[in-house]
Amino acid sequence: MSQVIPEKPLRVVVWSTGTIGRHAIAGVDAHPDLELVGVWTSTEAKSGVDAGELAELGRELGVKATTDRDELIALRPDCIVHGAMTDDRVFESIEDLTGFIRDGVNVVSSGPVILLHRTGTLPDEMIATIDEAGREGNASLHVNGIDPGFANDVLPLVMTSLSQRIDHIKVSEIADYSTYYQPVVMRDLFGFGEPMDAKPLLWEPGILTTAWGPVVRLIAAGLDVALDEPLVEEVERRPAPRSIKTVSVDIAEGTMGSVRFRVIGTVGGVPRITLEHVTRTDASAEPEWPVPNEGDGCYRIEITGEPRMKVEFSHHGEHGDHNVSGMIVTAQRLVNAVPAVVAAQPGLVSALELPLITGRGLVSK
Repeated sequence: MSQVIPEKPLRVVVWSTGTIGRHAIAGVDAHPDLELVGVWTSTEAKSGVDAGELAELGRELGVKATTDRDELIALRPDCIVHGAMTDDRVFESIEDLTGFIRDGVNVVSSGPVILLHRTGTLPDEMIATIDEAGREGNASLHVNGIDPGFANDVLPLVMTSLSQRIDHIKVSEIADYSTYYQPVVMRDLFGFGEPMDAKPLLWEPGILTTAWGPVVRLIAAGLDVALDEPLVEEVERRPAPRSIKTVSVDIAEGTMGSVRFRVIGTVGGVPRITLEHVTRTDASAEPEWPVPNEGDGCYRIEITGEPRMKVEFSHHGEHGDHNVSGMIVTAQRLVNAVPAVVAAQPGLVSALELPLITGRGLVSK
């Protein structure tokens, strides 16, 4: 399938003004195929504030943020770019997204990540409810980003087009999270800065499969591979060797400072697809673990077979580090996907069902 080019600019609402939302506002404003018509905020103090100010663009866009959902739906936008936090309200956010498409508004969203792929995580009846809502509203829902998302679904699958034989695919995020501003994720989900015997949600059995299993299953679907069930989870947590301060949480020496985890898809007991995260809050910690070839963070794709291939993908923003640009690439994967999602079949759609998505129209004039 070729790129989707709309006949006229699509009307877009950006849902949230935080770490992803403010970059989404800038992205929609810069995209020739999109028109920003509304912005939702959860913060009363931001209601009535111009979107250009919220995105720190240095100019007004003539669109003011609101906390009123119905006001934005009444605008009849073609699509919502949804960047609100979903990690701590998964099922509530699924209800929100389902409601949007039932109301006839297409959605691209950074979460919840369990919707990255339709099989193996949520009960079939929940997926059926989303699909039915899409048919009622003739609208589509696509969940993606950078990880889970492009760096471990589209990118590795594109690389496999060069393969003669595939023995194993490993997709990794290797990153220093000290400048990653998400206090809930860092403290409550990962448990950074908490005692080593604490039991954050992310390390409870089955949660990693819930969060990152869709990546493994989507790659398997793209390669027509039937995986063993359940997926295999491996976790290794390490204490901080010294006290440090991050933008999200202070980490005392001896509390949790680093983690390495894997979600592995096997076939006949043999590992075939591995999702790995190597997450530090101190770049000098755990030197024996994998490190980026350059900078403080990367995504790495390794394909064992014939031939053997490796690609390392890194990013850095003009005015920030890899965690800032990580929010930008997450937002832009969603923004640039809007035309394709608006044109897609109703219901839940994955990266496997979308055409080529590029940065068409974004080359500097």
